[in-house]
Amino acid sequence: MATVEAPAKTRAQIKERTFRTDNWRQYPVLTFVFFTAWVIYATVRAMWGSAFFVPEYHYLTPFYSPCFNDACGSVTLDGHTGSAALFGTFIPESVPFFIPYALLSLPFLLLFRLTCYYYRKAYYRAFWLSPQACGVTEPHAKYSGETRFPLIGQNLHRYFWFAAGVISLINTYDAILAFHGKDGGFGIGLGTVILWANVILLWLYTLSCHSCRHVVGGRMKNFSKNPVRYKLWTWVSKINTRHGTFALITLVSLVVADFYVMLVASNTINDLRFFN
Repeated sequence: MATVEAPAKTRAQIKERTFRTDNWRQYPVLTFVFFTAWVIYATVRAMWGSAFFVPEYHYLTPFYSPCFNDACGSVTLDGHTGSAALFGTFIPESVPFFIPYALLSLPFLLLFRLTCYYYRKAYYRAFWLSPQACGVTEPHAKYSGETRFPLIGQNLHRYFWFAAGVISLINTYDAILAFHGKDGGFGIGLGTVILWANVILLWLYTLSCHSCRHVVGGRMKNFSKNPVRYKLWTWVSKINTRHGTFALITLVSLVVADFYVMLVASNTINDLRFFN
């Protein structure tokens, strides 16, 4: 009769880091480069303190919305004066450069993205190598998940989602004001189109969030008794599958919107007008 050996008491020791033969390093490396470049650009622009508003067409870069610095109260460009401060100002112009004009929105937007499920996967792999890819040896000796400080703070993501929703409403209002013509009436320019494209993408990213999916459809025991919530849940579920895509696309759209407003506000280029 054959002898049956008892299972091993320790895990098998595999010297190879991974048996994967594909280019698994590409994702973390490209993510590291892309995120680093974006953070550098966004930080510089948020602290720039100029070229953020075009009063003639009411183009306000999303990096400065809502704007609370005294400099936002009255902006003059090419003889046109306007206010970028929709909710008043309380930050004096004399504050240090590292205090952003959009002091009440940027921290919440940063925390919303920092705690996002997609971004966690991306920067855990790219910056912390935890792990770099599926099927690759974890370089860290210990792992406690998101149960200890500071990572336990990731559980606050659902609350930052509400803040991001409010800020998206403000961005939408900024885009509505961008329908501003040269004579003060209705007008459309390339800046209007860019700002609206950015707002739509931001809404897709915000509404495709896992927290949004739970808010509209979570804790329901009977879908047939909640047809409206069920309809919203099915719609959010569809775009939720593209949440990571929207997370990356909105980083690009934010830079494009900001860069275009900066070029027009600094008189580097003129806004391409389609109507008025």
